[in-house]
This record gives sequence, structure tokens and C-alpha cells, in this order.
Amino acid sequence: MKYKRILLKLSGEALMGKRQYGIDPERLSEYAQDIKTITDQGVEVAIVIGGGNIFRGVAGASNGMDRVQGDHMGMLATVINGLALQSALEDAGIQTRLQTAIKIDEVAEPFIRRKAMNHLSKGRVVIFGGGTGNPYFTTDSAAVLRAIEIEADVILKGTRVDGIYNVDPEKDTTAVKFDHITFDDVLRKGLKVMDTTAFTLSQENNLPIIVFDMNTPGNLLKVVSGETIGTEVNF
Repeated sequence: MKYKRILLKLSGEALMGKRQYGIDPERLSEYAQDIKTITDQGVEVAIVIGGGNIFRGVAGASNGMDRVQGDHMGMLATVINGLALQSALEDAGIQTRLQTAIKIDEVAEPFIRRKAMNHLSKGRVVIFGGGTGNPYFTTDSAAVLRAIEIEADVILKGTRVDGIYNVDPEKDTTAVKFDHITFDDVLRKGLKVMDTTAFTLSQENNLPIIVFDMNTPGNLLKVVSGETIGTEVNF
């Protein structure tokens, strides 16, 4: 395996599968099996999930809701998704721990960096819920922050698109995909990989990002093995 320790970033929308909202158990099971293929190879896996399939703070704020209140609801949504993924992983025979940035002691462990790294070293998958624990920060920022803290080798951003394009491939059939691109080129071309805060934090800490299609079974193993799948953002 090319990478020993990874941070896998999943969007909340990815958990919807073919549904309009909520969580698709079939999609969860597919993800769990893909994750099992790499943990069986000794790869240490940490995961951050969004909450957009349940609630988005920004969307709530645009409809008149207090932004801080909305973001707190979004954080709780990521915990719900984390619990669902934890259950699917444990059904697949993977020891899993859910840690949250906001204290919900009856549901999950609080995020403690040393404890998370200890879990990873013992082969347990660690899911980080609750974002950063602060409003106004996205789960992209939480993913980069946690990846840096646990000393991950790479951030794998699993999406429904197979990489980074010069324009939106779902809207323009002439879109051109990049296999490799630098952080500077992403900024210069104005490409959307992560929000600016998350992207800058990743760049400043020399942490590469790979964007790939998580919905194709086997892609996760290929990425971790070092195959050119998706788009790698590096220096």
C-alpha cells in the first residue's frame, strides 16, 4: 500500500444513494466493504462525514435561521451519519470508534488526539463527527484539521465525480479531467476542490489531496495502492 494512514472525507449527500434525503443502507454497506478491503491490508483509516443529507447550516441561514444555530444542527447531523457508518462498519467486522468535537458522552467518545491515534495504531477505524466543534467551519475544514492532527499521509475526498475538471463535467460534456494538479494551479484556475480555509490549511501543511469517485466499488483500494485514480493535488 502506498499510504499507511489516510483520512477519508465523505459528503453527507453520498450516503443518500439514490434517495432524495436521509441514509441509504445499501450505500453504507458498499462503503463498509470498500473500507474493509483496505483495513485488511493494514491501512489505518480515519473518516470525516458531512451532514448535508440531513441538514445544512448555510441552507438554514439562507431561510432566515440563525447561522450558529443552523451550524450546530449540521454538526449533530454529522454525528447521526457517523453512527450509521459505525454500525455498517461493525456489521462488516471492523472495530470502529466514533469521536465527536462536541461532547455527547452517552453516544461517542470526545475527540482526544492521542486516543484517536492509539485506536488507529490498533487497527480500528476512527470516525470524527461534529465537524470542528465550531460554527462557520465546514466538514472539509474538519477533515483537513483532523488529518493534520493524526499525521495522516493523505486526504482522500470521495465524491460522485471521478476527479477534478476544468469545468463541471455534469454540466459541460467538453470538461477536461486533471490526473495531477498543483495547489497553486488549483488556486490560479479558480477550481473548486474544498472551501478556501480547508484548502489553504492543507497546502500550508504539505498534505496532498486526492479527489476520486467513491461510488465505484474497488476505487478506494486502487487509490491507496497508488494507482492513478481521480485527481491528485500536490506540490
